[in-house]
Parts: sequence; C-alpha cells; structure tokens
Amino acid sequence: MGQEKNPRRVADNEAMAVNRMMRVSPQKLNLVAAMIRGKPVAKALADLTFSKKRIAGDVKKTLQSAIANAENNHGLDVDELVVAEAWVGKNMVMKRGRPRARGRYGRIMKPFSQLTIKVRQVEEQA
Repeated sequence: MGQEKNPRRVADNEAMAVNRMMRVSPQKLNLVAAMIRGKPVAKALADLTFSKKRIAGDVKKTLQSAIANAENNHGLDVDELVVAEAWVGKNMVMKRGRPRARGRYGRIMKPFSQLTIKVRQVEEQA
C-alpha cells in the first residue's frame, strides 16, 4: 500500500541536473551554456575548465552532477554522453539602491539565474 513511484521526467537514455540561484544574469549565463550545447561531455568539461568566464566553474559543477546522475541513477555509459540541452531561466532579483546626484536614487538590480543541463546517451556510429 505504498506510494506509487513518480514517473521519470526525462527519457530512458537521458539524465538532468538543475542549479538554482546562481548569482549571474541570465544573459551572461546563456553565453556559457551555448558554449557546451551539443558537445560530448568530455569536450564540454574541457571547454569549461579553461574558460575565462567567472560562472564557468558553477556550470562545470552542474554538468558533473548531470553526468553523475546519468551514471549512478540511470545506469548510462559516461563515454557516450552528449550535452543534449542546456537552458537558462530567470530567478529572483535583489533590488539594491545607491544615492545619486541632486537627491535622487539609483536602482541596482542584482539578478539570479537557474541552469538546467540535460545529457543524453548516444550510440557511436561505426
């Protein structure tokens, strides 16, 4: 009489990882996410390791989490994984302010983002 198992949100040959509350604007994060879309995971990890973008380290952690989920939770082969999708979403925005000239107030927006990475196992063509 236990609870029914939740259905999988991804296909049988896929795994995903989500990183929420990343302190970077979605526009800047999307530049790094676009860099790894469609690449094999080994090449994507190498690109992120040597990227000069500040947020590349957090993106690399999320990709490693997706790879670990694929291997440990879904039994997929790590050598055949490809970054199928990497998309960026908005999250909350911290509103801060700063005094400006003539008694005015300057708004400072500090946006947060979230990143979702989906990896897929593809069989190598002979």
